[in-house]
Amino acid sequence: MTQGKRFPLSLASLGERAKTGGVATPQTATRNRAQTSARQPMPGAEPARPMSMVSDAVRSAMVTRIARQGVRDEKVLAAMSVVPRHLFLEPGLASQAYIDASLPIGHHQTISQPYIVARMIEVMRGNRNGGALERVLEVGTGCGYQAAVLSRVATEVYSIERIRALHELAKANLRPMRIPNIRLHYGDGMLGFPQVAPFDGIILAAAGMEVPQTLLEQLTIGGRLVAPVGARHQVLKVIERVSNEEWTTATLEDCHFVPLRPGTAA
Repeated sequence: MTQGKRFPLSLASLGERAKTGGVATPQTATRNRAQTSARQPMPGAEPARPMSMVSDAVRSAMVTRIARQGVRDEKVLAAMSVVPRHLFLEPGLASQAYIDASLPIGHHQTISQPYIVARMIEVMRGNRNGGALERVLEVGTGCGYQAAVLSRVATEVYSIERIRALHELAKANLRPMRIPNIRLHYGDGMLGFPQVAPFDGIILAAAGMEVPQTLLEQLTIGGRLVAPVGARHQVLKVIERVSNEEWTTATLEDCHFVPLRPGTAA
């Protein structure tokens, strides 16, 4: 799908809707745009550049940095270059959106650092199907940022969040962007989403001691699952399904994620 279909509303239009009441929800994205648009320059100072121009520049610098860190997939880099990460953070943290760090989103959860988001998606796309991703599953929606990036590289994105408050936050953040190919689900991510399986790719945004077998069985043959594994010392692993009863595993690099937990929470 084209960029216009994925993100039909410009960042400026999000700000205008926030000011005029066109979007009457308290989502992070709307608040960030409204607060930024309302700021006035100090007397005698140069007029502030529009936030969309500033974010475009720093986001471009972020993508350049990610490429230098080793991410080569042009489709992934293009997705990272258009998704506005600052709109998924609280206003007080929006200025840090494009540094290479995970940041808090509440409920003891974080938004993953930009490099690791790009790296995991790149690895998932390195499948036997030439990178084609018809249907992918994300376990751990968080604030919705990674789902938005995934929407640029996959035909259908299903994302599960176990914390209801974060599930609602992700819905609110994504709603004004009108991304048509994301489906958010509140539930236990360790169970996957068997109703719509199999998936060409699965990404876990939390680390367990092992990857649940239930998730592995929801992969298509040739599909890849990318997940952090471990407790204090975590490593990023990629698991590829090579037949009905066989999977291969490779360890990629060290990483750090919040713990993978079963069940649901308020």
